[in-house]
Amino acid sequence: MPSAVWLDIERWVPVSTWFGVGGKAERLVRPKSVEELQQCLRIDPGFRVLGEGANLLVADGSLRELVVRLDGFNSVEIKANGVVRAQAGVDLMRLVQDTARAGLEGLHTLAGVPASVGGAVAMNAGGKYGCIFDLLDQVTVMDREGNVLELPAYEFGASYRDGGLDGRVVVEAELRLRPADAGQVRDKIKAIMNEKKHSQPLAADSAGCVFKNPVLTYNIRGVGEAGQRVSAGMLIDKAGGKGLRHRGASVSERHANFIVVDKSAARARDILDLIDQVRTRVRGHFGVELETEVVIWGQP
Repeated sequence: MPSAVWLDIERWVPVSTWFGVGGKAERLVRPKSVEELQQCLRIDPGFRVLGEGANLLVADGSLRELVVRLDGFNSVEIKANGVVRAQAGVDLMRLVQDTARAGLEGLHTLAGVPASVGGAVAMNAGGKYGCIFDLLDQVTVMDREGNVLELPAYEFGASYRDGGLDGRVVVEAELRLRPADAGQVRDKIKAIMNEKKHSQPLAADSAGCVFKNPVLTYNIRGVGEAGQRVSAGMLIDKAGGKGLRHRGASVSERHANFIVVDKSAARARDILDLIDQVRTRVRGHFGVELETEVVIWGQP
């Protein structure tokens, strides 16, 4: 790594998440270059990377690990041949719109997915129409020794909701999209957003889907067959979890895989307790163990 650079360290900063509740970062930095990101390693080799906070729950209290926010990594290059290079801090929903206006399709499948580009790669963000690794050519990452590597996307071995980063930090992603009529791409985005508007509590304080859709290990009548990936929301609904409330947190009446909060009354502890209650219900009804899609930081 190059010689040390000076960083401005913010103290006791609330960690911004879409839940709007939870703890603070004892130390937070906003690097604007690879050199500054490497300096973060010198401060704390185990630092945590904060993106949009859209699928994040921070436990009440404080985080001892350095929190690194990459919103300074925000450059985008969109080429007419469909190659798009976007740094880790770029807002994914903004990039979806920008590429549509440029007459490129592909990212429209991620319309309404709240994430930074780096966060989307880290969790292989997606939905019913596809995931980001379907579109990636290569990813520039920094490993925990400070080495910057440009790797083809297939080397990560990405899987469902897991980009396979193994602790590496996304610096930039290169995607390959397809030329298309800009108006038609915008229409596809509008259709996907309308679908989500009618099935998800988009206006509520939540972090999207709380649980990953599980793969069944045996046949369950009325649910699915062994080896099939089924909807976690459907399992929660069938187990009687929709509308379940715990203090300031509740399971959405619109979509059972969403937990919504009353920020004036809720704490992170309420959400964690409700997550446990939902998992217990589904386990008891179906023998299925739900795994959280929401990332949880800190000690519950």
